[in-house]
Amino acid sequence: MSATPPSPSPDRAGDPRAEEQRHRPAAKGGATSGVTVALHQPHYLPWLGLLDKIDRCDLFIILDNVQFERRGWQNRNYVAGSGKPVLLTVPVAQGSRDDRIRDKVVDNNQKWKSRHYKALAEHCYRKAPYWRDYREEIAHMYEKEWENLADLAVATTRMLIRGFGIDTPLVLASEMGDFPGHKSELLAQICAKAGATTMLSGDGAKDYLEPETLHHYGIDVQWQRFRHPVYPQHAREPEDFVPRLSAIDLLLNTGPEALHILRQARTRS
Repeated sequence: MSATPPSPSPDRAGDPRAEEQRHRPAAKGGATSGVTVALHQPHYLPWLGLLDKIDRCDLFIILDNVQFERRGWQNRNYVAGSGKPVLLTVPVAQGSRDDRIRDKVVDNNQKWKSRHYKALAEHCYRKAPYWRDYREEIAHMYEKEWENLADLAVATTRMLIRGFGIDTPLVLASEMGDFPGHKSELLAQICAKAGATTMLSGDGAKDYLEPETLHHYGIDVQWQRFRHPVYPQHAREPEDFVPRLSAIDLLLNTGPEALHILRQARTRS
């Protein structure tokens, strides 16, 4: 998964135009205008829909400054099991319902790291075609000490995009400054700070996103329309394919072809 770009440092007093330019990426393909930005909460071992979103934008902003969602995907995801999918959950310390993701602390009194690595290495992917190619990096991730949930979730995302070969830069919303807005207004303010002309949004946001709020900031909305690829899963027959697992499933089953398979699914009619 490309070299990790540095996250922008917190805002400091100075020329606001310079600050805006510092967070503005170059559009893919060398264009100087038409910058597409996508935003999402950090997810632990994220699924393919999130990696597709990252691959399709010029800058991906991690929303670590929003409320932690209990029973959401910020601290858990499914991987392939020999039978049913296995849910890996990172335990977090109990706190307020208003806790932001960036403030959420991992509960290391529980032996979650050894359980998760054992599930991946022994029960789920030991016989996967590309397990040996990525085993060392995966093991290293579980050898590290993790105190902050957002740091862990971002690390798993960076690990996966390196494996896929996705080079989109990632930045943390919390390091771009303070934003007073909520919901669509918050997204619009962050996108504007990043110099976006278009925000790429998942289809699940159609029920609550207000495109007119983005338009007020001069930002268009593009819907992702994600199409899930179907690919060989080492422990299953084709007719038993299981979708919506962590992206690590595609990576360990198809290796260097993973990104091609993800992109090819977009072209299906």
